[in-house]
Amino acid sequence: MAKFELKLPKMGESVAEATITSWLKEVGDTIELDEAIVEIATDKVDSEVPSEVEGVLVERLFDVDTVVEVGQTLAIIETSANGEAPADVAVEVKVATPRVNENEEAPGKVEENAAVLENAISDLTSSPTGKFYSPLVKNIAQKEGITMDELEAISGSGKEGRVTKNDILSYIDTRGTVATKGNVSTQASVSAAPEKSAPKAAPVSVNGEDEIIEMTRMGKLISHHMVESVQKSAHVQSFIEIDVTNIVKWRNRVKDAYFKREGEKITFTPIFMQAVAATIKKFPMINISVDGDKIIKRKNINLGMAAALDDGNLIVPVIKNADQLNLVGMTASVNDLAQRARANQLKPDDIQGGTYTVTNVGSFGSVMGTPIINQPQVAILALGAVRKVPAVIETAEGDFIGIRHKMFVSHSYDHRVVNGALGGMFIKSLKETLEAWDIAQDF
Repeated sequence: MAKFELKLPKMGESVAEATITSWLKEVGDTIELDEAIVEIATDKVDSEVPSEVEGVLVERLFDVDTVVEVGQTLAIIETSANGEAPADVAVEVKVATPRVNENEEAPGKVEENAAVLENAISDLTSSPTGKFYSPLVKNIAQKEGITMDELEAISGSGKEGRVTKNDILSYIDTRGTVATKGNVSTQASVSAAPEKSAPKAAPVSVNGEDEIIEMTRMGKLISHHMVESVQKSAHVQSFIEIDVTNIVKWRNRVKDAYFKREGEKITFTPIFMQAVAATIKKFPMINISVDGDKIIKRKNINLGMAAALDDGNLIVPVIKNADQLNLVGMTASVNDLAQRARANQLKPDDIQGGTYTVTNVGSFGSVMGTPIINQPQVAILALGAVRKVPAVIETAEGDFIGIRHKMFVSHSYDHRVVNGALGGMFIKSLKETLEAWDIAQDF
């Protein structure tokens, strides 16, 4: 007999953890190859984790609603020597051993032996106020000379407000420059009076006529992801107005023939996406990520396409190698991803690997927007609504006023690595590409 550890697979560059939403198999159940064992959810997509072997499920290591890191073992499957399910195996039903649910520092499996479990629990450090800190957090604090008062002042993002590895490392990065609660000094020697702690958000008053609505799981994750992006990247915006009259006229001319030949509708979105991909190819330093003090220049141009779901949340499926698609291929990709997003049928691979994101705020009637960067990318483009507007038209005979179809494009970019010149030149080039659209071309 052999035991196989079913681990949480890698689900994308920016996805480090997932929440267990449902166990599909009970302890003692026979497992087939590629059979789904557990349902998980990230801030990107819901998915299932299939088994890589045949066998019998002998242990589930986490409860529903637990946050698990990528690479952690979710369950144990007992297999025969050849990887198949063992015959007539008497399975002992095991209760999940208590774990330190620290999001970022959950330790390895604690043995069921009572002595080992007792030792593991004793490794936790209790504060005077009753807060608990994992051994990893405690060790980091000791190494960095962080006092218990300082540790108490750190706001934890883990379950029940526990301080995680990322929390304490973030604190260390800003130690000595940011005041903590309780006026705790973070300097080794301070002669001046300590700074006041940052003001807390005022409590929200609720009366009997108000309705309290619990945020959805995805809503909470998206909220955290957006705040983290704003805190990480120095957001700057550039705006430009584009005359898309030729594109509007071209689409009106070909849309019926396109549907008859290809069996699907052609919208403005694939036209814009194709132009964005071509512009990124001209400005490859917009297709990057930041890793500490290093810049990672992406080889592939993978366009994220923000899509609205029925519950009001957004998801960002990715068009891989977008610069290699012609208009027909781009249209097929855009339509397919949009349809599967609305039907909640996207797979983990569909939302992985994005290098640049486009969001269409114009679909809701917005003239322009200031979108938040989708980490770990460094830029995002917002497409405003296409509107009929009066415009000055220059001709050899003179200027006159005419009706044109125009739209605003908003470009948010990370000013740590993308300066205003690059951010502005990017959308200026995009404008030139779209305004040069040949109205007589075929598809």
